[in-house]
Formats: sequence, C-alpha cells, structure tokens
Amino acid sequence: MQLNELRRLAARAENRRTETGIPRIAMVKGAVPEHRLATVYEPMINLIVAGNKTMTVGDRSFRYDPATYFVMSVDLPAVGAVEPSADGEPYLAVSLTLEPVRLAQLLGDLPKTATEGRCSSGFSVAPVTPELLDAWLRMLRLLDQPTEIAALAPAYEREILFRVLQGPLGWMLREIAAPESTVSRIGLAIQWIRENFALPLRVKPLADMAALSASAFHRHFKTVTALSPLQYQKRVRLLHARTMLIAGEGNVTSTAFAVGYESATQFSREYARLFGSSPSRDAIDIANKVRGHA
Repeated sequence: MQLNELRRLAARAENRRTETGIPRIAMVKGAVPEHRLATVYEPMINLIVAGNKTMTVGDRSFRYDPATYFVMSVDLPAVGAVEPSADGEPYLAVSLTLEPVRLAQLLGDLPKTATEGRCSSGFSVAPVTPELLDAWLRMLRLLDQPTEIAALAPAYEREILFRVLQGPLGWMLREIAAPESTVSRIGLAIQWIRENFALPLRVKPLADMAALSASAFHRHFKTVTALSPLQYQKRVRLLHARTMLIAGEGNVTSTAFAVGYESATQFSREYARLFGSSPSRDAIDIANKVRGHA
C-alpha cells in the first residue's frame, strides 16, 4: 500500500520539524511537544500519514486524519496537537513549503482557467487521492537515492502541486501564485506584521499596502486568518515572547517590552490567556518537559 511505504520512509523523522535534504520537504514523527506546535506556520501542503492532528487558528479548528492533507496559503499563528493512531502507531506527517514563484511557473504551463476572485480561509483540509499519494511516494523515495534529488525532486514537486491544483483546494494555490489576488495582497500585510510585530499597528497603512479600504481590509484579513489584524499581531508577539523565555533571553518584563508591550502586567495577562499559565511558570514547565524527554 502507498501509505504503508510512506510511513516506512517518514519513520526516520524526529519529534520536531525534520529537514530531509530534499528542498522544501520536511517531516515529523511522534509526540511533538506542544510548544513546538504553537507557532507561525508558513504556507505549505501537509500530508498526514499516520495518527491525527488538530490545528486551531483563531476560533477555527480542523482535525486531520491519515490520508488527508491541508493547505495553508498565508503565514498563520496556530496552535496544534497531535495524537497517535488508535492502534498506537505514532503520528507521522510530511510537508512541502510553498513558494509563489514555483506555483506561478507551473500555472504558466497549464491551460488558463477562470478564477473566482474569492477571499476565503487561509487554511483548509481535503482527502488525498491515489495520484497525489503516488507523487508524494516518489518524492520520499529520494531519501534512499540522494544522488537523484537534484535531477528528480523538481519534477516530483511540480506533480504534487499539479495534483493539489486539480483538487478541491487548488484555488488556494492559485491565490498564492496571483499577486493581484486578495489573499496575496493580505499576505503582504501579514508579512509586514511578522517582520515589525513590536511596532504599533496602524490599519490604514496596511490597508493601503493591500490596496483595500480600511473596512474591507479588516474584513478580508479576518476571513483569511480567523483573526483581526490586532489579534494576529498579539499572537505573533506572544509566540515570539515564548520562544525568548524558553531560550532564557530575558525575564518577563524585558521580554514584554522587547516584543512591543508597554505593560508587563498586560503582557502576562494575555500570555496566560493564550497559553494557560503565566510566562514564568510556562517557561519552567516547558524546560522541565524538555529535560524529561532528553
């Protein structure tokens, strides 16, 4: 079976994002620590091979089971949780990071299709097809033939993209590749927020960047990300702060100011609301868990 061979190939992954040596292809296995699943996810296609995963962005949640895949079309701050299969088989997944230029090149070689100009959620899930599984399988077989990666991986990547383009989530890839699409224009604002998260957020310049009115920008931003622009910035700030605290790069007060908060009290309150405990307690708990698995 295709899935069985994919599981065998992906089983060499670690319980974190594991680079494969194949450009843009990564994989993960097992009980991934929660703090590694709470992050800003880049645009990707992610195939669940075993176990299941729950992904939550804002107030939207999706559950992914084996032989399903999800697409993210923009950078999204999300919280995830993974579980083994019912028979105890560890969670396994493989991913392809999406690059607009590669999608645009592929679309340029395909017959033109009418686009709906839609603006919808920046992440969704669909069942995998045998053809898509086969393309993934040939890609991962390159793990055992590293000398063939340079010659064959680009062709297999194009086929994975092509198969997704032919499926129910193909419109998401077309939105990524089209610079004039609403999703792409919202993506410009998202990138600015990610790179300047510590600065005050003003909607009007971001709306201008996306060539939208302030009200339309706010509406489309929430449709794509399930968060308002301010909520998105807060999530990015808090995720970055958590990384700093885990790494011991500062205390709670200095970290709060470093990520853009003017009040350490407000920072601690919003941190606890998102992660379930105070910043200092959370960092200690994560450090203890990491040591316990070392």
